[in-house]
Amino acid sequence: MRHLTPILTPVASAVAVLILSTCTLASAQQADAKPADAAKPEAKAADSKSPAPPQTLAPVIITGIRGSVQQSITQKRNADSVVEVITAEDVGKMPDKNVADSLQRVPGVNVATSGGAEGGFGENDRVSLRGTPSALTLTTLNGHSVSSGDWFSDNIVGGGRSVSYSLLPSELIGRVTVHKSAQADVLDGGATGVVDIETRKPLDFKERLTSAIRLDGVHSSLSGKTDPQVSGMVNWKNDEGTLGVLVHAFHEKRHLRRDGQEFLWWGATDNAAVLAANPGLKDKAFSFLTGSVFFEQERTREGGLLGVQFKPSSDLTLGVDMFASRLNAPNINHNYMQNTSSALNNGISPTSYTVTGNTVTSATFANSCPIASCAGVSSSVQDIFARPVAYSDSKFINFDVAYKANDKLSFTGKLGTTRGTGHTESVGFEVWSPWVGGSYTLHGLGSTADVSVPGSGTYSNGGVNTGVGTFGSAVTAIDKETYAQIDATYRTDLANLPTVKVGLRHADHERSLEFIPIVLSAAGALPSSVPIGSLTTFPSNFGSTLDGGLLKNAWTLPLSAVSDWAKTYTTFTGHGLQNEFHIKEPTTSAYLMGNLDSDTVQGNFGVRLVRTTEKVGINQLVSAGVYAPITVTSQTTDVLPSANFKVDLSKELVGRVAMSRTMARPELGQMAGLDLRDIQGTGTVGNNTLKPIRSNNADVGLEWYFAPRSMVSGGVYAMNFESYVTFGAGSGTYFNASKGVYQVYTVSQPVNTTARVYGVELAYVQALPGGFGINANYTYADGKETGKAPASACATTNNCDMIGTSKNSYNLGGYFENDKFSARVAYNYRSTFLNGTDRNSAIYQNGVGTLSAALSYNVNKDLTLSLEGKDLNDPLLKSYASTPDQPRAFYRNGRQIYFGLRAKI
Repeated sequence: MRHLTPILTPVASAVAVLILSTCTLASAQQADAKPADAAKPEAKAADSKSPAPPQTLAPVIITGIRGSVQQSITQKRNADSVVEVITAEDVGKMPDKNVADSLQRVPGVNVATSGGAEGGFGENDRVSLRGTPSALTLTTLNGHSVSSGDWFSDNIVGGGRSVSYSLLPSELIGRVTVHKSAQADVLDGGATGVVDIETRKPLDFKERLTSAIRLDGVHSSLSGKTDPQVSGMVNWKNDEGTLGVLVHAFHEKRHLRRDGQEFLWWGATDNAAVLAANPGLKDKAFSFLTGSVFFEQERTREGGLLGVQFKPSSDLTLGVDMFASRLNAPNINHNYMQNTSSALNNGISPTSYTVTGNTVTSATFANSCPIASCAGVSSSVQDIFARPVAYSDSKFINFDVAYKANDKLSFTGKLGTTRGTGHTESVGFEVWSPWVGGSYTLHGLGSTADVSVPGSGTYSNGGVNTGVGTFGSAVTAIDKETYAQIDATYRTDLANLPTVKVGLRHADHERSLEFIPIVLSAAGALPSSVPIGSLTTFPSNFGSTLDGGLLKNAWTLPLSAVSDWAKTYTTFTGHGLQNEFHIKEPTTSAYLMGNLDSDTVQGNFGVRLVRTTEKVGINQLVSAGVYAPITVTSQTTDVLPSANFKVDLSKELVGRVAMSRTMARPELGQMAGLDLRDIQGTGTVGNNTLKPIRSNNADVGLEWYFAPRSMVSGGVYAMNFESYVTFGAGSGTYFNASKGVYQVYTVSQPVNTTARVYGVELAYVQALPGGFGINANYTYADGKETGKAPASACATTNNCDMIGTSKNSYNLGGYFENDKFSARVAYNYRSTFLNGTDRNSAIYQNGVGTLSAALSYNVNKDLTLSLEGKDLNDPLLKSYASTPDQPRAFYRNGRQIYFGLRAKI
């Protein structure tokens, strides 16, 4: 289970020497021939009112930033629906290390550096559209679905729909099309839109033999380490242009470090002695666990793509694509936490405190024991959470066929399978300190809190637990889908309805979760098991980029020491039946769509019919230690009409109107997952009765193409959700693995409600004299829950914020390019948004902006040197609970500098 053989391992091994000796990424970009109007291949064939064979267009060779800007604008203008397009050259000229980096510059697209509420890790990981959760945006590769995994356990348990973009290196891109409005022939499952990533195709290249290599070094400022990254490609096609083979391989390594402070538990004390002495503390929230957090991870992304195209005749093209990507991501999180809950629960009152609103913003506790005995009281706890084995992967194999039966009728088809795996083996190493007092002072979101724990830099053991505690599990999620699809296009004799399309698709989707608890031996719980010889402290520069007085000199252990301890004293055994599930989801869809064409109006209208069956299998608690497997089955049918109209108001001015009904299926983990926090007695539990998320959408826009490589556009949109997923509150009895007992937990559970998003999108692109150019875009999104779902925050506190909605987001950029030199800079910003729930509390991600830049110099036509920077402003990630007075985390991941070369022969 720990080692999956990638689909392309034999291929990658066979071509490794060839790639390293002959490849060049620059030649791939220059030889990547695509029609100027490739956004919708059949659209050009429909430009005439009378039937005519498809025109053969001369290839457009992309040679620079300006060429790619023109191609993207042309494809956007010619598309019938509301789309945004990114070309390969766009990617090549920015420090884009995965596809999400490229997408963050598109109006209406939001990216997040995490898959949930775990905070960011310095790499864009999730993509969403128009201020909605990422699960409502469907990501496809070459028009088909793709499964992916996660390495972070919370996302393994609770996710399943959104794709982890950390598995998708940007070098794979031929083009990315963002479908903001729906059309019947686009795959269902994206309630708010579809992102389709198109890889390069062997027969699209201009030259008979094209090879490419990119060699980079990446330096991470916070980790202080420099790592190699290499990607290479070879494409061959025969002289006749009837057979082509493309092989792409990549191996990219990066050391990641994150410094931060976390506030994992906000709660009010109910201790009678404390409240009697301090009545002003009643119902006031303390930071029960205030932690200094030092996270380390070594990421290695490796895999490749194999593509083969065969065109035995002008009427028949066959293709196969195989892809595999694996992210190995072992990591360790050191979290030294001041523990005020232990003091308060044992009747120790603060000697002084301040209260702002409902929050205890400072508290000081005496160093000496103020009660009869402090033998069971701790001032702090060191939680070292090691994941020596953590990985995610994504694979697919897809067969394509395109066949022209005659001048009127043509067919396309897809058949394939995709599989994603997420696996994490988590080992918690927990040591409590004796009572020594301490204090904290909050500064809201202005800076980290001032925290003091006497003796934190020296190992000590005692208080709550006089030995070593552990927690953790081996969690594996397998997500897979097998699909078959056929589409037919018929050319009519009708002047204004030149083509009609029909299609049929069936898919069998499955997701399973295996949960194996960790078991600590009696010897491992003894203080003598601690590897004293490996003790160390946080790095001397820990927290140097964070303002405030966070605790900096705590003792800890390295990953190797915790791993060795775990191998000696712990095992993963048995099954956590309450956590495990198996979901089967067969779906069938069919559509009918007509393409419109007249002198001034083009577009399409159609309907897609979707049948979804959910078979959710879980283990239900019957009595203590006894579970019974049950399966809950439901079926839904969705009728999804859509219409897109493009009006040529003048040669330069284009108007658009789009209307549709769309749907997305709930996160698979939301239907069955269970994620508990044993210390706090809180958690999140799935709901197997969730309905699909359905949305009625409208778009109105205007686009002015006032000069070459230039455009101004504006649009408004509305999405009304009939069955949006929010979180309600409740309780349930579950097994507490840390205490070995069954207890009642306070849990949040996803429930359906109604919601809406209204927004405005503005974009501006202009080529300036002298090789310069600028671009800017702005998106306003107003998202609110409109239903008062029982026990939800909207019903109980009137907090009706939607997950993922940043009210304001914008991008600013500029470029310069000549024959020898090119430069590009971009700044991206998104405002505060609700990022989800954790430990039964809302998590808000505070607004943040990122700065990136890229420089390249063409030594000659065969060699290009590059220098690129990502997160150059070293953004500070801040999150908070229900109010900024209660911060949840401060994180810095540092800057990443990439330097390297691209060469060709």
